[in-house]
Amino acid sequence: MQLRTHGVRKYPPTSALLASSAGLGWSTISAELRSHGIVEAPAVVPQHVEICLVVAGNEDGLVRRTGAGFCQEAMPKTGAIWLSPAGVGKAIVITAPIPQTMHLYLPTTLFDRLKDDFNLPVGPAHSIRHAVGISDDVIDQIGRSMLSELVAESAASRLYVEAASLTLAARLLQKHCDSGACAPVDSSAHRLDPVRLRRVLDYVAENIKDDITLLELAGIAGYSPFHFARKFTLAMGISPHRYISRIRLESAMAELAAGKLPLAQIALNAQFSSQASFTRAFHRAIGMTPKEYQRCRL
Repeated sequence: MQLRTHGVRKYPPTSALLASSAGLGWSTISAELRSHGIVEAPAVVPQHVEICLVVAGNEDGLVRRTGAGFCQEAMPKTGAIWLSPAGVGKAIVITAPIPQTMHLYLPTTLFDRLKDDFNLPVGPAHSIRHAVGISDDVIDQIGRSMLSELVAESAASRLYVEAASLTLAARLLQKHCDSGACAPVDSSAHRLDPVRLRRVLDYVAENIKDDITLLELAGIAGYSPFHFARKFTLAMGISPHRYISRIRLESAMAELAAGKLPLAQIALNAQFSSQASFTRAFHRAIGMTPKEYQRCRL
């Protein structure tokens, strides 16, 4: 059967594309809303981790997947979820039409970020379990919220989608990963305790317009820089450097919305050497320039 390509995946002619994130500037995830007809599709090796959420299902049919050493089938009822790891091919049979399915494609680089932050021992994108017809309230809620952004894009869509895609990846590692493969080397007992963490977060908030070093934060917490960075990441789900960058971005967004400071001063407050470098970084993170964001808020 001939396959046709839309975005990151090939689909047979019986699959119709209803909506797509292509052109929306989503950098950490791709999404498609599709309807599927009756089909027997040959095996395809996905390059991304794929989540399929049945938005409008059909309880009169089955979806069957076969691959290297597995054969799975489940009813595509509304709310059912399918999971596929990267790099494992599978053939698919659909016995009855499925009106609407939300397909979310998470790139392996997204999982590599979590691997680095949490010191995971293996490539986690390839350790997600094959699952069919499961329920997961967290994935369902995030998937439907992304569908809302897909069909009615807002000014903050890209910022939301980036945060939500990390949450999705973390959920997959938490609940749907091969046993032991995604367990971090450090246990939760080695996270930064609440008192030290609060002290560090307060310091960051009070000095966000100044240069903040890892050595300073480690001294406040009472650890070496190496141990502090690991403990902070376990506690917050993000490295100290990325946390500081996020807080500076949020502070800059608030200053832009207030409209009281010139752009050059906002860039300086965010610790950028120039307005141009701030504009480039802001556009990468938000999907619009600082001036465009300000016009949306004033």
